[in-house]
Amino acid sequence: MEFAVEHRVEKDFTVVKISGEIDVFTSPRLREMMLGIIDDGGLHLIVDLGEVTFLDSTGLGVLVGVYHRLRARDGSMSFMGVNDRVRRVFHVTQLTKIFVLHGSLEDAIAARRAT
Repeated sequence: MEFAVEHRVEKDFTVVKISGEIDVFTSPRLREMMLGIIDDGGLHLIVDLGEVTFLDSTGLGVLVGVYHRLRARDGSMSFMGVNDRVRRVFHVTQLTKIFVLHGSLEDAIAARRAT
């Protein structure tokens, strides 16, 4: 599967769908695209990782950096559709203490609105 990033506005959120591998080769493109979304006004991101087949430490670094950029602007970021392989990466690195992983878009929206 080829690496791709798409986004759309859904209610008050920007849904960012990532496909393929997030690694040392694709991370610079991901960073550029995510920062562009933030610069265009997307401050509340729901990142769909359902089609991500691999995630390495470089990719995690990009996601953490984007998260900090959003927090500095009173934004938020959560994740949905995380498969078992990628979920393990979040658990092993203990990023589940920072990031919330939701099963669906509806769950992510409801959780954000509850805060």
